[in-house]
Amino acid sequence: MANRTARAICFDLDGTLIDPYLGISRSIAFALERLGVAGVDEMTFEAFIGPPIQDAFQRLLGPDLSLTTSAVRYFRERYGEIGLFEATPYPEISAVLAELSAEASLFVCTSKPKIYADRIASAFGLDRYFAGIYGSELDGTRTSKSELFAWLVEREGLGEVAIAMVGDRSHDMYAAHENGVSAFGVLWGYGSERELVEAGAERLFSTVHELRTLPSIIGVEPRRNRVRRSSD
Repeated sequence: MANRTARAICFDLDGTLIDPYLGISRSIAFALERLGVAGVDEMTFEAFIGPPIQDAFQRLLGPDLSLTTSAVRYFRERYGEIGLFEATPYPEISAVLAELSAEASLFVCTSKPKIYADRIASAFGLDRYFAGIYGSELDGTRTSKSELFAWLVEREGLGEVAIAMVGDRSHDMYAAHENGVSAFGVLWGYGSERELVEAGAERLFSTVHELRTLPSIIGVEPRRNRVRRSSD
């Protein structure tokens, strides 16, 4: 097996590769306005970046599932047409991905629906660096990052490969540990250093430039990952 395919790096999307705040916050505001909900502050908007959108709305709006369903529908009405393009790739991320893709197989693993992740990666020219882009489905299938990660590994046949998960939120770290792979946190996103450390981040990166060291950190020799199969 060549060195490139002996290592795989899985990246979260929002808060790791791109800053999605403008599009997400405006789409949340649109949904809440349609529902007649007021008084939501900026910190609440930031909490929506990372977790599945259904979970974030339910925490905000309470146990009424019909209200959450309506909020998600209104959110997607704007986000799917406008909001997903109101994002900015982090500085240097394209150059770093270009370097990493020559040394490892790269994947996107995001709780965001795949239909959105594909369009975002294509719009910003990031798709060229990835062997695969994995996300949830609009019907809620695989919104669990741990389940999605297991499915990615199974689909790509990475069970004997040295793998790292790179992300900015606790659920990225939990997904990595639950699947027996390395968990690395980034500090330019929306999760705090404390959140990442408490979730078990093995290493923290302060700048995009530092990601260039990933291939040497995850090692060259293949190893068996303790992957929780998506069927478990």
